[in-house]
Amino acid sequence: MGRELTIIFAARVLMSAARALAGVVVPIYLAEEGFSALGLGGLFVAVALVSTAVSAAVGLLSDRVGRRIFLITIPLLAALAAAAYAVTRDVSVLVATAALGSFGRGAGAGAGMIGPYQPAESALVTEVTAVGRRNAAFGRLAFGSSVGALVGGLLALMVPGGHRVGAAALAAHRPVFIVMAVIAVAAGLIAIALREPPRRPAAGARRRGVRLPRRSAPLLYRLWATNGVNGLAVGMFGPFITYWLYRRYGVGAAEIGVLYAVINGATAASTLSAAGLARRFGLVRTVTVVRIAQALLLVPMVMAPTFVAAGAVYLVRMTVQRIGLPLRQSYVVARADPAERASVAALSNVPSQAATAASPVLSGYLFDSVSLELPFEIAGALQLVNALLFWGFFHRLPPAEEQVAAGEAATDGP
Repeated sequence: MGRELTIIFAARVLMSAARALAGVVVPIYLAEEGFSALGLGGLFVAVALVSTAVSAAVGLLSDRVGRRIFLITIPLLAALAAAAYAVTRDVSVLVATAALGSFGRGAGAGAGMIGPYQPAESALVTEVTAVGRRNAAFGRLAFGSSVGALVGGLLALMVPGGHRVGAAALAAHRPVFIVMAVIAVAAGLIAIALREPPRRPAAGARRRGVRLPRRSAPLLYRLWATNGVNGLAVGMFGPFITYWLYRRYGVGAAEIGVLYAVINGATAASTLSAAGLARRFGLVRTVTVVRIAQALLLVPMVMAPTFVAAGAVYLVRMTVQRIGLPLRQSYVVARADPAERASVAALSNVPSQAATAASPVLSGYLFDSVSLELPFEIAGALQLVNALLFWGFFHRLPPAEEQVAAGEAATDGP
């Protein structure tokens, strides 16, 4: 990895550790503070709405003012949120700062994989990486997320065992929130050393103001359709995985943190295999297959009779999920116009994040009033639809490196 990618990698490891730690301790802490599943669903709605707005703003503005500033400031916002959790139990402050720090966006063992600055980060990675190495670069970043999430899961062991309420719960979790804040600050400080390559504005673009992508619009419309369906699915189960394990099997932050650490350690190598699988089978085909597998594996996971069995199925699911995530990120920025990459990376996820905001309240109601399994089963069906839509829309639109390879093969033929 070159200098810039190494800095991005280091910042991603730290930020993933902070986000993964939040993914373990925040839902359990809020449950001990008296939040029901429906109440958590309302909080996750607020988080999703704010994250949607922040991600869209990051994408649109970073194409205009640069990427680096957002890789510095967004981690600092997460640090501010963690610090607030360490000092107050005021519900309004907890909800507001959770939204500011994106606590609950993504969750489970994959909580460290995403963040609101992702559009700027993805665009910068593409700009500092050769075309033929782009998939590998995104795979290495996903590997860094797994390493960071492993550390974040182990840090959850700082929370003492047992169930507490009120001031006792805050006292037990305060050291963890402080550590979370320190790690997020470090991620922002490391990004200060980044140097950005110069960017060319899109043809005909004005020098002032923010414009929606035009040359990448057909790509964006297809992504809106597929990501919207996936967002509904993720909102049904993603933010609730920690809460579900806590309720379903009666385990605490320490046990769940160890499970997530084991999963992140065991699945880290799968992110490095993503580029090789894309070269062999094609990027779109690989993403489609792993998304189908993700959908199907949700059902046996929630039907597992024990915590260990559920964790084993979850490990398999996260292994295949880790293959598809960097490839999808790589595909989006590769197909977008170079001057619109961050905007497309951000706006392509707006329907997903909006849909993610729509489903947690329904999911919370189902958890409280119907069953702990139904939201996952609905999510599995939606993710299966998402996989089929992705294949239908994009199997005839391979990334540039596959087009070049196909052209070379045709040239070398008889």
